[in-house]
Amino acid sequence: MTIKKVQPDKSKLDQIVTDARRNQELREQSYRGQALKLYPWVCGRCAREFDHKNLTELTVHHKNHNHDDNPSDGSNWELLCLYCHDNEHSRYEETRFDGSKTGKSNAPVATHNPFADLKSLLNKK
Repeated sequence: MTIKKVQPDKSKLDQIVTDARRNQELREQSYRGQALKLYPWVCGRCAREFDHKNLTELTVHHKNHNHDDNPSDGSNWELLCLYCHDNEHSRYEETRFDGSKTGKSNAPVATHNPFADLKSLLNKK
């Protein structure tokens, strides 16, 4: 018995990816455009000011980290520069995977010291 591999329709997959990207861009443009109209063009963390020349460096951060939560009053958004936005998400990931808000890891501490007896080994030569 031979099993025939069914190859997925590449054009169909390409269309799905294209549609998903387009929908994401439209969703982002929608809430980004609204946020830029609601708030002054200033980073909410470092207070850097933006104008039309560097506006692409100003991003919309979702306060609750849910990108599908986009109330029209902007209550889940804040404008952050690229650097502050990246920092915010890094801090969020650290606390999310660490399991605590303190930043202290619950991982076991290594106690093995591979060089503990090195001096006596070298003295034997």
